[in-house]
Amino acid sequence: MLKIYGVYRSRASRPLWLLAELNMPFEHVPVIQANRVARPHEPEAPLNTSSAAFLRINPLGQIPCLEEDGLVLTESLAITLHIARRYGGLLGPLDASEDALMVSWSLFAATAVEPSALEIQLIQRTGGGATAEGQAALSIAAERLRRPLTRLERHFSSQEWLVGNRFTVADLNLAEVLRYGQGHAPLLEPFPAVTAWLDRCQARPSFRVMMERRQAEPE
Repeated sequence: MLKIYGVYRSRASRPLWLLAELNMPFEHVPVIQANRVARPHEPEAPLNTSSAAFLRINPLGQIPCLEEDGLVLTESLAITLHIARRYGGLLGPLDASEDALMVSWSLFAATAVEPSALEIQLIQRTGGGATAEGQAALSIAAERLRRPLTRLERHFSSQEWLVGNRFTVADLNLAEVLRYGQGHAPLLEPFPAVTAWLDRCQARPSFRVMMERRQAEPE
């Protein structure tokens, strides 16, 4: 059986959302980030990314991680793409061209969107947005996202979804990356089509299930 290591309050949210979409049985091993554990190396500590047992599976000590029939995959977007190809049906690619597009959009999410979106989330999480310096940093990060969001706005002005006129793993991957920045309201205000697409993604019952489970976990 497919096994996912990681907690909902991590990038494991991506494969966990996808598996909820597929209503697919799997084993969930809730490995927590070591920096969220007071003494991660002590024997009584919860299974975490510094635990010897987990490092034997992923020596990088990162979550999520997938294990299935001897295959071990790291990197959340590689995991979701693999699951979608193998089990995803209409959530995955129907031909080689769709597969290429789903990979392309996922890499776009990782390279063009995630760094600045994550920076926005970190500034807000640490309260930096309450200072003039923090507001300036938010504005710079949002400006770096203007070009990729402009590209998305053009796409969603004529298409509801990224690939194949249906919700796919490409939408899931990008939506989870963009979620990092959406708490900064000015970011999406100039992009109504992107906002409408993100609302469609986050209105899906499986997204809401994933978020409920994420919020149920300790911060």
